[in-house]
Parts: sequence; C-alpha cells; structure tokens
Amino acid sequence: MPGPHARPGGRPRVLVCGDVVNDVLVEPLAPLTGGEDNPAVIRARPGGSAANQAAWMANLGLDVVFAGRAGAGDVDFHRRELSRFGVLPLLAADPSAATGSIVVLTGPDGDRTMITDRGANLRLTAADVPASLLDGAALLHLTGYSFFEPGPREAALALLTEARARGVPFTIDPGSAAFLARLEPGAFLSWTRGAAVCFPNRDEAAVLTGASTPAAVSDPATAGTPATTGTPATTGTPAAAVTQAGAGGPPHAGVVGPAEAAEAAHPPPAPDSAAMARRLTAHYGAVVVKLGAAGAVLATAGSPPVTIPARPAGVRDTTGAGDAFCAAFLATWLGTGDLYAAAASGAETAAVAVSVPGGRPQGLLSVLLFGWPNIFALNHGGRAWLSPAAVTRRGAQLQGDRRGGVTRRQRPYAGVRQQPS
Repeated sequence: MPGPHARPGGRPRVLVCGDVVNDVLVEPLAPLTGGEDNPAVIRARPGGSAANQAAWMANLGLDVVFAGRAGAGDVDFHRRELSRFGVLPLLAADPSAATGSIVVLTGPDGDRTMITDRGANLRLTAADVPASLLDGAALLHLTGYSFFEPGPREAALALLTEARARGVPFTIDPGSAAFLARLEPGAFLSWTRGAAVCFPNRDEAAVLTGASTPAAVSDPATAGTPATTGTPATTGTPAAAVTQAGAGGPPHAGVVGPAEAAEAAHPPPAPDSAAMARRLTAHYGAVVVKLGAAGAVLATAGSPPVTIPARPAGVRDTTGAGDAFCAAFLATWLGTGDLYAAAASGAETAAVAVSVPGGRPQGLLSVLLFGWPNIFALNHGGRAWLSPAAVTRRGAQLQGDRRGGVTRRQRPYAGVRQQPS
C-alpha cells in the first residue's frame, strides 16, 4: 500500500534528507583586488546540496519528499521554492536559528569558493525526520552534510537504521572533502556502509580511501591501468539482474561516446581515480567518482571501472552541478536499472547545470533536452518500475543483513567538459 505521501502515476518515491540554505552567488566582474571595492553581480537564491538534489530529482520526474530544517523567518519561502519543482517539502521551522547561508564566490573558469554558515541545519533532530517518512519510499538519499555534526548525524543514522530494517535501499553523496577529513578515519564508511550507490568527487574519494592525495591510492587490480572508456559489460555486475538498455552497444543517447571522445582528444581519467572507485566498492554496491571536466568513473565489485566521458558545456557557474549529476543518475537508475545509462544521464544534466547560475533547474530545460521517454523506461506498460535488485543485494550483503533475501528496492562538478572558446 502506498505511504501517506504517495501521489498518482506510479513514480518511484525518493526521500531526501539534508541541508537547505540561502545561497548568495557572487560573480566578480574583474579579478579581485584585496583591500579594495570589487564590482560584482550578486544574486540570492535558495540552495543547499540535498535541497538542490531534491529539486533536480523532481524536475526529472521522480516523486520526491524532502525533509530538513529552516529558520522560521523564511521557512515558507523555502517550502514554496521546493514545491515549484514538484517536491513535497517537510521543513521544520526553527524558532531561534536562521536558515543556513552560503556565500558562493564564482571564479572566471566557473569554479567556486564557498563560505558556509549552516544555521538551522545543525539543529535538525530525529523528531524532524520520523520513520513514517519512509512509508512507500523506493529510496532514501542522504548527503554527507547530515553526518558532519552530532545533531543532524543522529537524525541521519536513525533514518538509515529504519531504512535497513525495512529493506529500503539508500544512496550517499559525501558532499565535502574538508568536512570528511575532520571525521575519525573510517567513521563515514562505517556509518554509510551498504549504500547502493556512493557519489564522491575525487577529493572526497581520496579522503574516504585514506590517501593524502588521490595519487597515493594503490590498487593492484587497477594500478597502472586506465579505466575502460565506454559501455561496461553487465553480466555478473550488481546491475545484471535488471534490463540493460543498449548494453554492449552505443552509450545513452545524446552523450559523448568513445569515438566522439577520442575525436575530441578527451583523455581518460588517471588510474588513481579508477583505483579509488574500485576500492570503495568494498563498502558500497556501486561507486561513481565525479571528476569535473574529466567526466566520471563508475565502478562495481568484480568489474573493471568504466569512464563516463564529459559533455561539452559553456561553463558559467558550477554550483550544484554535482547535485544535478547525482539527481539525474538516480532518476535514470530507478527507471532502468542501468548504471552506465544513469551515469551518462548525470553527465548530460551536469552540462545543463553549469550553463546557468545557481544550483537548481531553470524551468523544464532538462526535460526539454532529454524528453520524458529518455529519462524513464517503464516496465509492464508503465505500471511498474524496474528495480535495481542486484545493487540492492550487494548493499544488503555489505550491511551484514542476515534475514535472507532482499525486499524491494549522490564540490567539483562531474561529467562536464568546457566548450572551447
């Protein structure tokens, strides 16, 4: 029976829990001069990694519930903003702490520096995210920001405990290498072990694998061997039990494939990225290491890591591009069970995200680019969604699930290559 937040259409429900903030986007009009006035274009927009991901997921057609905490003064504004994209916002109103704020300073190449005050997000409690939010959920998605401080960590761990008990899969976007590095080594891996998919960027993967730099990672199975470019073999991988649209054939429509990438002289990621991705599959069902302009690496246990080429894009602002990648990956994966097509969709959507300011979709631009049939592949005449059961099974094994059988079943941007001027 659908949960209390079920909506018509048979779309997979995703519960997203995490930060919602006020972004202050600063685009200098000239190189910055210390100690002087510097002209800039300054915009205020709603943001937060988890909230941005929720907005992108809903924009791409998923049924999304978002749980978080905002200051009482603008909680209604954030509810309206999330609702605009079709998200069901369940925001607790904090009577004393203001909504979190981030100043995002955008450089000439689109990269950004962030100055963060997490505000009311740090006061999220387990009472704000009751177990009933998982009723009818096909997936729980969390970002690393929910684990970096004791208050929100307690709420996130309570949700993970309940999701495991119910057999609901979960996915993780680590979110911040700087914050990860402040945790006890191995703590984050322990808390999130068994996630169906983990979405670190290169720096986050380096922290999670215990390397002071990415190049310090050494994996005998991958060291000195670049990741494979192109569509992976799927037999025996965690995605083997689900339909593999186009497996062994051309990549997902609209994404730069091996031939096009070669023509563009786009190099594969360094072997260390593949090594890190592969090493992390000891903890997660699948790992997608986001590499910014170098694309991404997809790894599953027992198969060679695969390169996901970048999509050409006119880069204006990389804020939220990793969030867009993660959201599009999950939308396609939940619809098809095809990990490679999911990563390719992530690259395509990230290319859209970097071309506009701010971290959220601009209208229905992403839908117009993809078209609904390319985003979702429905089974049984559109009445049921394919389940990524094998990835979930791998996650259950990593969790140490002894019940026998498995029930139904996320910094630098990824998948985007700047268009030459």
